[in-house]
Amino acid sequence: MMNNGRTVSSIHPQETERTWSNRYFPTAAREAMPAVPVPPPPLLASHAAVRAAASAVSHSRRARLAGDHPPQVAALRRGDWVKLICGASFEDAADVRNLSLVYTLAGVDCIDCAADASVVGAVNEGIDVATSIVPEVQRPWVMVSVNDDCRDLHFRKAEFDPEDCPPDCSKPCEKVCPADAISLERLIVGREHARSDPLHGKYEGGVITERCYGCGRCLPKLQALLETISGAVSYVRDPTMTSELLKRNDVDAIEIHTTGKGTDVFDNLWDCLSGAINNVKLVAVSLPYIGESTVDFMNAIYTIMEPHLQGYNLWQLDGRPMSGDIGRGATRETVSFAVHMASMSDRPPGFYQLAGGTNSYTIDCLKKADLFRSITFPGTATSQMICSQQALIGGIAYGGYARKIVGRTLRKVPAQFGCVRIEDHPDHLLEALQEAQSLVGPVKGYPVLS
Repeated sequence: MMNNGRTVSSIHPQETERTWSNRYFPTAAREAMPAVPVPPPPLLASHAAVRAAASAVSHSRRARLAGDHPPQVAALRRGDWVKLICGASFEDAADVRNLSLVYTLAGVDCIDCAADASVVGAVNEGIDVATSIVPEVQRPWVMVSVNDDCRDLHFRKAEFDPEDCPPDCSKPCEKVCPADAISLERLIVGREHARSDPLHGKYEGGVITERCYGCGRCLPKLQALLETISGAVSYVRDPTMTSELLKRNDVDAIEIHTTGKGTDVFDNLWDCLSGAINNVKLVAVSLPYIGESTVDFMNAIYTIMEPHLQGYNLWQLDGRPMSGDIGRGATRETVSFAVHMASMSDRPPGFYQLAGGTNSYTIDCLKKADLFRSITFPGTATSQMICSQQALIGGIAYGGYARKIVGRTLRKVPAQFGCVRIEDHPDHLLEALQEAQSLVGPVKGYPVLS
């Protein structure tokens, strides 16, 4: 079903998980389709301010020596790595493209996206446009996210049948959705004056599947209003399709989300990916805090990975998933997770990065915990500013909050322009870059644009 040019789902409650996956995640042929190169846009004279702002970031970055490491790894070692999370289930290619463009100019080290060929293509297109505007900008690594278990909250989509909505529904699910992934419109039934009579109308539309990233904020609203079965449908990314993505030359890293409920499912996925895993430079594992057994679980995972791990590895400490845009307090859980890991001498090897609830307050919280760009020497409680040694916390990944602050600008572009290419609107691009830099700058130590 189409609604204002966007695909909208009205999934029947009885559809199975497998049926849903087949319906909304296309065939292997589509997944394996190579990205089509997109010619760069003309460099408009009005891009001058954007080029000046982004060039300042690039010059500041080049002043930091990477040594024998790739610049992304050097950032992890210094503790100023920044990753943009587009969303493991967020598949709106137009938005992903624009977000990638803006945050590449802002100086992120990595862009994390759904393990879908069209989404990966959108990320790389955004990066390509950024480098055409500012040739000296550093290309971030492109990371794809997968899961080993359908219980992971990042890999689900909201579902409900809009025909089950009450006739006088105030559409609370639409109002609470941070991704604008729910669209409901009244369908006139029968008499002409039904539009003014809510009891004679019904709703059409529903979940815009490519925009839903599984945050779950609509679920309490749906469950309170609908008597029929509704909620979310979970899925697992196909490891065969993921392996094909890892063989592409425009994918640099993979992130495996695990729930911490057991190592068997991780072991199975790792075995499926073993033939392609060493095509990437970095393997990340994202997991929540599961109590005192967290470090034991992480060490068990590392034992599984180690025989086939030739690149770098990273642990993503997922505090409060998909909540950074809610408010200041959302960042506390991931910082607490970091504090816990800092106290554990038997933590597994690799870089450590925060996620889940990260926002503009995360840096201040890390500083208060004495974990920002700091190194703790074994056997002591001493912490000092990073110099030539490796930072304890390698960096921060921003998701919902990063998308929110740039999304405010993207939504300002007049609707009549259709599918928005942000570079065609330099004033909006500059504004979006300033928003992105306000988040990336404090981590990188770049001057904040104004």
